[in-house]
Amino acid sequence: MLLAGGLGKRMRHLGHARLKPLIPFGGVCHLIDFSLNNAYRSGIPEVLLLSHYSELKLIRYLLSAWSGKPGFRVHLGPYDGLTLADLDASYASVARPPESGTADALIKNARHIFDCGCSDVMVLHADHVYNFDYGPMIDYHRASGAALTMGFQEIAPEFVHLFGMVEFDAQRRLRSFVEKPSHPVANTIFSAVCIFRAEVLQHYLAVLSRTDWQHDISRDVIPAMLRGGEIIMGFPFTDYWEDIGTVERYHRAQLALLGTAPTMRLEDMPVTLLPQYGRRYIREERNIADAIVSEDCESDARIETSIVYPRVEIAADAIVRNSVLLTGAKVRPGAVVENTILLEDQVFPRA
Repeated sequence: MLLAGGLGKRMRHLGHARLKPLIPFGGVCHLIDFSLNNAYRSGIPEVLLLSHYSELKLIRYLLSAWSGKPGFRVHLGPYDGLTLADLDASYASVARPPESGTADALIKNARHIFDCGCSDVMVLHADHVYNFDYGPMIDYHRASGAALTMGFQEIAPEFVHLFGMVEFDAQRRLRSFVEKPSHPVANTIFSAVCIFRAEVLQHYLAVLSRTDWQHDISRDVIPAMLRGGEIIMGFPFTDYWEDIGTVERYHRAQLALLGTAPTMRLEDMPVTLLPQYGRRYIREERNIADAIVSEDCESDARIETSIVYPRVEIAADAIVRNSVLLTGAKVRPGAVVENTILLEDQVFPRA
């Protein structure tokens, strides 16, 4: 299951009139592409999309960017079977009940999840940046006999309050789970990749739906399973993983792709955003230093520690430092762009 219904209010101007999973990243793709690419490379044949806000745009994107992958498909839930050709005409005719949260999305799509006779349900999110083979985690989950296996990672203590804090015993069995703690006491967080035994998940969704709950996996389902004494195991994420929740984290995560020790190599990221343009990392070359640049960038401007997307125009005497320039951005003559994100087709500075 790929949860892709978030509005991304904390992304401010980056999320304005845009679904959060479709926010571009790294000069080459969108946030949603990482979980899809991980599933594809892990040999998972099908991912069920659980969408909500602005889903017509999301479905159109997925049909254009992810259709035709050998041995892989994105199941569109109630919209499955629609094509790009009939999408606009048929979308409005599909009856779709409203949803109140991540767990409610599972309930409303239960027939697509549980009626297929699956033994396990893996839940992914569409706004996380990471490369990961899900195979070993699935094998660990099944071998352990756990009702739930949760991915976890250690992070800097100052950011724990933004996530679900988890604590495990020596055998990696979950002892404590607190969603967005006010006063964190550990630096281990839930990486929001989890695998449920299908019948156990279905049971707790049924029980919780008869209560006054928040319709949320992290705030309701996992705590209920913990209280119920279910075996919940942890699986470590030891490589780079990032939840892009704020503009500041978005800016920092993209610039972390640069330098001599990048969090992720350019060649390891999916290329779905204007794939007809080549991109390359430039360590030092004439007017460019430590930057990911689209092949159509032919400006003589000084570009340092930045990411330049395709179709960007930069005046020859401009300077770009520590910045991200999204597709179609324009930098005027003499401008200095520093520690900035320019949105698509944004002109800097404004006239």
